[in-house]
Amino acid sequence: MELLRPDGSPVRVLVVEDEANISELISMALRYEGWEVRTAHTGTKAVSAAKEFRPDAVVLDMMLPDFDGLEVLRRMRSSRPDIPVLFLTARDSVEDRVAGLTAGGDDYVTKPFSLEEVVARLRALMRRAGARQTVTSSVLVVGDLEMDEDSREVTRAGQEINLTATEFELLRYLMRNPRRVLSKAQILDRVWNYDFGGQANVVELYISYLRKKIDAGHEPMIHTMRGAGYVLKPAG
Repeated sequence: MELLRPDGSPVRVLVVEDEANISELISMALRYEGWEVRTAHTGTKAVSAAKEFRPDAVVLDMMLPDFDGLEVLRRMRSSRPDIPVLFLTARDSVEDRVAGLTAGGDDYVTKPFSLEEVVARLRALMRRAGARQTVTSSVLVVGDLEMDEDSREVTRAGQEINLTATEFELLRYLMRNPRRVLSKAQILDRVWNYDFGGQANVVELYISYLRKKIDAGHEPMIHTMRGAGYVLKPAG
């Protein structure tokens, strides 16, 4: 199910987190959902971004370098009283949670958290706030390459292609981002999970596996952009 704004455009999420690596991971996960994401690393910038970006929901860290999440929430709510807010807190204390929810936060997750949990809680908040759901097709199509995400069937020019689980996830990521150059780091994060400690050469290895199955006997669709990463685009 895809979440959309009432006008049919992608939902917007503001991520307020001063730790750059956490902010980037959350942003990547939310963009993977098809959402538009803006980030801010201080309370001051968060309040400005909320006015300019007009987000549909905010992921808000309790601890920020200038002022805390509760103050950010108070300032945001002065102009946007109904904006859904998901607090991130490093402290699993009852006082923290009560303070956040009493101040008007809608939900919270404690660090360390799973990205899936953040996405699921945001979805629930935005559905309650009126974002609409649409049933999207489970079939991805790029040129003559087709993937059914539900049945996990892949064909090129009508010919069935058998993939391993990892090859399937790699191809799905490429097909969800056609014509977009994806770096090895992005692919590692998305396909091998965020805690994968391996080397980028595993990406090269699996790209070579995919090429043998996807491009064999056809005009190539998977291209190497030297120094940048890989891109999937229709042949021809």
